[in-house]
Amino acid sequence: MKKGNEILVKIEKTEFPSMGIGREGDKKIYVKNSFPGQVIRGRIKKKKADYAEIKPLEVVERAEYEIEAKCPHFGICGGCSSQNLTYEKQLEFLGNEVLDLFEKAGLKPLEYEGVTGSYEEWEYRNKMEFTFGDLEKGGELTLGMHMKNRSFAVVNVDQCKIVDEDFRKILTLTVDYFKKQELTYYRVMKREGYLRHLVIRKAKNTGELMVNLVTTTQVDFDLTEYVNIIKETKFDGNLVSLLHTENDSLSDAVIPEKVNVLYGIDHIQENLLGLRFNISPFSFFQTNTKGAESLYSIVREYMGNSDDKTVFDLYCGTGSIGQIVAPNARKVVGIELIEEAVEAAKENAKLNGLNNCEFLAGDVAEIIKTVKYKPDIIILDPPRSGVHPKALDYVIKFNAKEIIYVSCNPKTLVNDLKVLVESGYEIVKLRVKDMFAQTPHGEVVVKIVKKV
Repeated sequence: MKKGNEILVKIEKTEFPSMGIGREGDKKIYVKNSFPGQVIRGRIKKKKADYAEIKPLEVVERAEYEIEAKCPHFGICGGCSSQNLTYEKQLEFLGNEVLDLFEKAGLKPLEYEGVTGSYEEWEYRNKMEFTFGDLEKGGELTLGMHMKNRSFAVVNVDQCKIVDEDFRKILTLTVDYFKKQELTYYRVMKREGYLRHLVIRKAKNTGELMVNLVTTTQVDFDLTEYVNIIKETKFDGNLVSLLHTENDSLSDAVIPEKVNVLYGIDHIQENLLGLRFNISPFSFFQTNTKGAESLYSIVREYMGNSDDKTVFDLYCGTGSIGQIVAPNARKVVGIELIEEAVEAAKENAKLNGLNNCEFLAGDVAEIIKTVKYKPDIIILDPPRSGVHPKALDYVIKFNAKEIIYVSCNPKTLVNDLKVLVESGYEIVKLRVKDMFAQTPHGEVVVKIVKKV
């Protein structure tokens, strides 16, 4: 077995997130986005003493339970990777993979509550970030997602099934218009070009729609005609915000160096479990609105009767979880690194008439030292990297009776839970919540309590 060689691998099981595992002799072979029963032809890209990773090139044999994918872009677009499974099968694998992580970490919850599926399997996303590019070098302009196994190629996803018709309509109008203008897209390596991204947000419960065109400043182009085309189009939702973001950064990320309002206002508003939230173009908000309502309901349920309790919401973002639980708490203190998110949280708290919320900006590991309140319940909703070790140390020192941990990455979750269990906590409840149907990802909610 040599790096660069092609081999056939039969997938025997999966690890989170849908990392298929097969064998070649005494070596484990890892294959991304594959499923038990499949036979994969792939090229060895990493080889170690006891394992290897291959880049999948072809599914030679399908698993007997596979179905035909609904989306015509499946297998080409680098987005959804689980559309060839029934939704029931997707949830089965997700639950098993999370439980496997807990078992390997030696963690055993007193109660496993299973997997809660997404209210919507299709057209559930409230935000999509599309990239300008081309499918073939020198080809016509495309707008969509990076192509699978070809990171510099961009495929039009005008029939994407995880967004609704308004998204598809705006994408098509935009790429068709800019093809006629013969404007260049931004090439990261050359650092040249004008068109970068198209970001669309839609509040699922209110129908408010935001279109955000992201370009460099390398071309002085009049966007009036484009604005009129979007404004005059009939959508199911209500267009309230049309923005132009100028971004000359070298990174391929959408960085808002300057945001110009071309039409309407600079935000949309969403209703969530009876509360209102203003969502700016770059603020974090769960990408599945109905899923967020379900996720936050689980958190609220795990809190139980907490009218007389002080709640810390760490890594609070724009404060959505903290505000959802605030009516059932005496006091909520939210801490978040990004200052703009904290300002949004404060504004949303005012919007909802919540007087028992305080939001603080700064590194959780540092700000947590200065908080004068003592929490009864701590809500942890960290980024994929998990809770910073310093912050986790302070969480333990607070000696809160209950901690509710919401995780988008169960791999880092189990690492943090091991530390908490070693510090005298026990895992009372565990529930997996699917937020990203047709993908292998999900959220996990854990309630832990201090042992008496």
